[in-house]
Amino acid sequence: MTFALVARCPDTGMFGVVLSSSAVVVASRCAWARAGVGAAATLHITDPRLGKLALDLMERGYDAPTARDMLVKAAGPHESWRQLALVDGAGRTATFTGSGTRAAAATVEGPGCAAAVNVGANEHVPQAMLDAFLAAPGEHLAERLMRALEAGLATGGEFMEERGAGLYVVDRVAWPVVDLRVDWHDRPIQELRRIWTDYRPIMASYVARALDPSTAPPIVIPGARRKGG
Repeated sequence: MTFALVARCPDTGMFGVVLSSSAVVVASRCAWARAGVGAAATLHITDPRLGKLALDLMERGYDAPTARDMLVKAAGPHESWRQLALVDGAGRTATFTGSGTRAAAATVEGPGCAAAVNVGANEHVPQAMLDAFLAAPGEHLAERLMRALEAGLATGGEFMEERGAGLYVVDRVAWPVVDLRVDWHDRPIQELRRIWTDYRPIMASYVARALDPSTAPPIVIPGARRKGG
């Protein structure tokens, strides 16, 4: 019950996943990325173990299509329920939609990116996401992912009302530089946009203060104020 896009930025080497669903806390189960390795979305009736396995396989040198095939095999008798989207360290992509995935279900692949939908309002959602992502090559990867998610929503999104959304991006450090989530919200994608807009100007400062606090600039949080103020 999700629409999602995974991507690699060829300029920075960043990987990311963006997604939205009517299901609770979707980003905690379905969004996977590892710096220098790749990204994966584990969709439909999700098995989060496949997300970690996808990254482990790609880190071991398997390309996305090969990793996809190995994941389908690892899913065993439950493969028909699963949907996958992967991108590896070289920007190669792979997708899978099991025969038991509920319609409208579709996937599309482009250069360094892949999109998927299940229980979608229509099968055009992934292409709209892909088009929006590819239309902004100079933007930060997280911004491109947000635009893809917004395009998916504008094209119909999920068949049911979206209640959660997530944006996850990894760079050259050992932690995600963007890990934003919205859950049980009436307008989760719009709320995710608001949070990303506030976080974007201070994102690099948090990385800098982790690597070298002595040179890190002060962080001014938008809208923050003292208690009682």
